[in-house]
Amino acid sequence: MVSKRSYLLSIIFLLVIIFLSPACAGEQQKVLVLEISDSITPVSDDIVLDAISMAESGGFAALVITLNTPGGGLDETFSIIESIDQTEVPVIGYVYPEGVKAWSAGTLILISTDIAAMAPHTIIGSAQPVEMSATGIEPIEDSKIVNAIVALAREKALMHGRNETVAEEFITKNLNLNAESALDVGVIEIIAPTIEDLLVQVDGEVIKGKTLNTSDAAIEYYTPPIRLSFMNIISNPLISSILMMLGIYGVVFGISNPGVGAEIFGIIAITLGLIGTGFDVNIGAVFLLLVGIALVVLELQAPGFGVFGISGMICLIAGSILLVPTSFPNYYTPADFQKTMMISIAAPTVVIGIVMVFAIYKVMEVRHRRPVVGEIIGDIAQAIDPLEPGTAGFVRHKGEYWKARVDEPVAKGEKVEIIEKDGIVLVVKRISQKD
Repeated sequence: MVSKRSYLLSIIFLLVIIFLSPACAGEQQKVLVLEISDSITPVSDDIVLDAISMAESGGFAALVITLNTPGGGLDETFSIIESIDQTEVPVIGYVYPEGVKAWSAGTLILISTDIAAMAPHTIIGSAQPVEMSATGIEPIEDSKIVNAIVALAREKALMHGRNETVAEEFITKNLNLNAESALDVGVIEIIAPTIEDLLVQVDGEVIKGKTLNTSDAAIEYYTPPIRLSFMNIISNPLISSILMMLGIYGVVFGISNPGVGAEIFGIIAITLGLIGTGFDVNIGAVFLLLVGIALVVLELQAPGFGVFGISGMICLIAGSILLVPTSFPNYYTPADFQKTMMISIAAPTVVIGIVMVFAIYKVMEVRHRRPVVGEIIGDIAQAIDPLEPGTAGFVRHKGEYWKARVDEPVAKGEKVEIIEKDGIVLVVKRISQKD
């Protein structure tokens, strides 16, 4: 029989083994993943800052920022880079999933992270700044602007031990690299097909004085609060521009048809669009839009030949194109993406404009149409009901049903002649047999 003393020693021994075992030596490490999967907008820096704050307060071992972006706002990009530099949490930039790209501003963010990684078949580069001009989209040649971005790219590459020359060529030569080439020239450190594989590869790295223990780390995905989620949606350049255009057309219809409530919708949509763009709106575009509204309203309110309406539609369409946020440095994306953005904004505007021009044409047609009251006098109709003097029945005239009265009885189905119109009632008479 086991003594109480031996039993107690066994329990103590087991407890010591349990507490000293590696699996229970501490809590499981966890990593926070933030996804940037669209344009970098005026709210993107707030989202990154909130994710960093969550990683700091939540005791996360690292923050992984996945990048799938054509680029975006340069000011927001600078703010994101500054937040990455200032946090004590290791930040891993990761172009993911396979087949995506991180162009322009996305490339700057990647080379500014503590560890830069790419999934297979992804692309970085196309960081040459471009701007809109009268002849189309052209590269910016101003050395002051180009040198400033080059200096930032080189400094961030130097800071993290990456190829400074290639970082410069992303901007000066519009260089593009896939994952294998980027690894070969030393602008990234890792190629990983999945986030789990990435965490295994970075395990043991010393970043910001901390040794990463991420091979078995739990992965948590960052979800922005409702306010930032909503702002992220309306700050998308395509969404904010369409909101403003819908708002403008809503105001036009609201003014033209009071009481419908379209103007209220229009004001709300314009307000949301302005908030989404961060109030960074082309003044010339706003002027054209206001002139367009005035001309269209004038056309709808006063008789004319369509000149005001057509001119107004031209102003609205031109203003909507200029409203697209493609100007550098507020929007830092490749030329091809900017062209796509212009088409995406202009196409629905043109469609809406054509519909509105058609509506204006129909209004003009009604204005100039001759009164139809006198035209039906003398026409032939057919009695739908038996018609008796002193009572009203119905007749059919050109497929329409009208109330009618007679001075002498008319049998159902007989042909009658319209001799007068009294309000909404037709005065008819039976057609004699000899007629």
